[in-house]
Amino acid sequence: MTSSASPRLSMLELAPIVAGGDAAQALRNSAALARHVEQLGYTRFWVAEHHNMAGVASSATAVLIGHIAAHTHSIRVGSGGIMLPNHAPLVVAEQFGTLATLFPGRIDLGLGRAPGTDPLTARALRRDRFAGDDFPQQVAELRGYLGPERPGQQVRAIPGTGTDVPVWLLGSSLYGAQLAAQLGLPFAFAAHFAPAQLHQALKQYRQLFQPSAFLSQPYAMACIPALAADSDDKAQRLATTPYQKFLNLIRGDRRPLPPPVDSMDGLWSPREAFAVRGEWLGAAVFGGPETVRTGLQKLLDETGVDEIMLSVDCYDFADRLRCCEIIAGLLPRLRAAKTEPA
Repeated sequence: MTSSASPRLSMLELAPIVAGGDAAQALRNSAALARHVEQLGYTRFWVAEHHNMAGVASSATAVLIGHIAAHTHSIRVGSGGIMLPNHAPLVVAEQFGTLATLFPGRIDLGLGRAPGTDPLTARALRRDRFAGDDFPQQVAELRGYLGPERPGQQVRAIPGTGTDVPVWLLGSSLYGAQLAAQLGLPFAFAAHFAPAQLHQALKQYRQLFQPSAFLSQPYAMACIPALAADSDDKAQRLATTPYQKFLNLIRGDRRPLPPPVDSMDGLWSPREAFAVRGEWLGAAVFGGPETVRTGLQKLLDETGVDEIMLSVDCYDFADRLRCCEIIAGLLPRLRAAKTEPA
């Protein structure tokens, strides 16, 4: 691949509820963070769908996307992602058709097929155990509602029809990569919590890619955990927040996002430490500016992704803002593969 000046940089948001805080504060912070990264030149601000998690306030994803788009001016706002088997495709088309009508040229629709929650909550969402088996058909139905009206079409999304909201496929395995390639859609890999198949998925996506009316060549994004601070030492202390977050998830404890601690010693077992650092956060880039620059360049060199999306877990909102500033400042020093924008 030929080289271009720098990759695109984007942000994934879960509207984290921190210990001692509440959902109202989390949602205010989401809008403030979006304004902040817009000013820093980030390309996208995506909101993730999760349910029944005490530390996540982004469950009503489309509603939050509208709130954030209304508080920003130019950054693309979208879903990372909408878990399509949780919803009727027509409803999603109406929601995102409405968003695209209100904020033309700024809305992305990232789609996934996981439940985004535990089995009991999935059942409360009216999702049965076979949900997701017909994901390709659901994607096709949804795209049909967002495309031009067809002769004889009896069910339309209003608003939605003719908006052609850009659709991305998201995944943490080979399945999403293969389907995105087959459909000629951009692909985002969820390495922020499941990095194991990142390289293989991207390889298959590029090898199997079929050009479409929407995309003439592959366009891939990797979402990774990132923490940048003014020193390695401070970043490693901040990293104890995501370490505790994933440790709690492993233990089935969905408490709000915890504050950092001086040391994880005594908080986790060696096996848990390996699982958190290696299996969940294996793609993480944590450190001072130069450490983060080296880590991001390594990611770009090894994967050739066109865009990096950051997942930033910080207890203190000021630390999140500073992290985004530091990484934006590193962007001119990063080299990316040159491919078609999405």
